[in-house]
Amino acid sequence: MSGQVSRRSAIVSILLVALAPASAPTPDSPILPPGARGLWGDGEVVVRGARSVVVGQRAPRGELEEIARRADRAGRRVSAVLGGPLRPLVVVPASASEAARLAGVGRVDGLAAVADRGRVIIVPEYFAELNSTGKDVVLAHELTHVVAGTDHLPPWLYEGFADYVGYRDSGLPVRTAAAELAAEVRAGRLPGELPGPAAFAADGRDPVRLARAYQEAWLACRFLADRFGEGTLVRLYRDARVDGVDRALAALGLSAATLTERWRDYVRDQLA
Repeated sequence: MSGQVSRRSAIVSILLVALAPASAPTPDSPILPPGARGLWGDGEVVVRGARSVVVGQRAPRGELEEIARRADRAGRRVSAVLGGPLRPLVVVPASASEAARLAGVGRVDGLAAVADRGRVIIVPEYFAELNSTGKDVVLAHELTHVVAGTDHLPPWLYEGFADYVGYRDSGLPVRTAAAELAAEVRAGRLPGELPGPAAFAADGRDPVRLARAYQEAWLACRFLADRFGEGTLVRLYRDARVDGVDRALAALGLSAATLTERWRDYVRDQLA
């Protein structure tokens, strides 16, 4: 993602949960899903939105209420593509290090949000730096990972599909959402191939390249939706998880090579 939108520096943990009663639960209440119980032992603050539940670690209630409203919007955005309704759970730890611990990873550099084992986790120091549109895009992106899954897929497809859903109703022009890639295209440098796993390595060393990788993946999925329709993109994603991406593409009359060629033309047309 570009600029404020591209900074994936908050971890938000989103899970599909049953809609809880209107009364506010305590952190240990049985109406909370397993992924939200006993996270820190004390200092837990629970807030609920229309469909979402947010559990924060020593977080101001007002901030959690805002996240709940955004999670509700993200759920509606994802439901519009994948079906629903969805009931997100958002877990907001107090720090990036705590977010990484919850996600079971060493570091979360360069990431605004991460979906892990059915949940998404916020890194509060950086989530606060995103603009309003960026926060909404990130939440919808990660909730898409939770709902759609990523197993057996190349990263250009699962990251591009999540960004397709995230940007779908954002109102952002393509050149704004893909600003880093647009700069490359205007300089006469088109990407040569769809981004692979190395391009998405969130090690903090090249945030511009990381942003371009997401943008390249997003435009690949946007091309498929524009050319074949959104429903076909969703079916391709689901079929690719079962049969592999090559067979799913073949059903559309595409190979990896022809997709790459047409995607490069699409990138040029959209960003030049």
